[in-house]
Amino acid sequence: AARFGTEFVSGVVTKVDFSCSPKKVWVEDNQLYEADTVIIATGASAKFLGIQSEEDYKGRGVSACATCDGFFYRKKTVAVVGGGDVALEDAVYLARFCEKVYLIHRRDEFRGAKILQKQVEALDNIEVLYSHTVEEICGEDNVNKLLLKDVKAGVQKELPVDGIFIAVGIVPA
Repeated sequence: AARFGTEFVSGVVTKVDFSCSPKKVWVEDNQLYEADTVIIATGASAKFLGIQSEEDYKGRGVSACATCDGFFYRKKTVAVVGGGDVALEDAVYLARFCEKVYLIHRRDEFRGAKILQKQVEALDNIEVLYSHTVEEICGEDNVNKLLLKDVKAGVQKELPVDGIFIAVGIVPA
C-alpha cells in the first residue's frame, strides 16, 4: 500500500460521514480526512465458552490458538472444542505432535467442511465426542481434566487432558 502512495494515519476516529463522496473521517483534534474509500479494520478476538473456570486457566492450559500454543503439548493429551473449520483444522494440526486429541462438539454433526471432516476421521489419535459440552475446566496449577456433559444422555463424565483449545468462533472488535 505504501508503494502506491497510501497515507497512513494513526489516531482515534471521532466522527465519520459516509453519506457523501468523498467520504469524511475526523481524527482526534478535528483533523479532517477525505477519501473515496475507507477501510474499517478493527480486528477480532477469540470467542470463548463463557465458563468461569475457563478464565481461571487461561494461559495455564486454556488457549484459543493451536498454532501459537500447540507445541507446548507435544506428546500430551489435549481437547479441541468446536465443530467448524477452525476446530477441525486445529485438531488435525495438534494430532501431528500430540499423543491424543479429543474433539468435543455440542451437536451430533460438524458444520466444518467435509474435506476437513475426512481428515479428522483418518487420524487414529483423534477421538470425536459428539453431543458433549464442557461444563468445567479443572486442575491445580494447570488444566488436568474437563468435566463434560453428554447433552443427549444428560450424564457427566471426567476427561483427563493436559490442555484445551477453544475454537468456537470470533467476536469482531
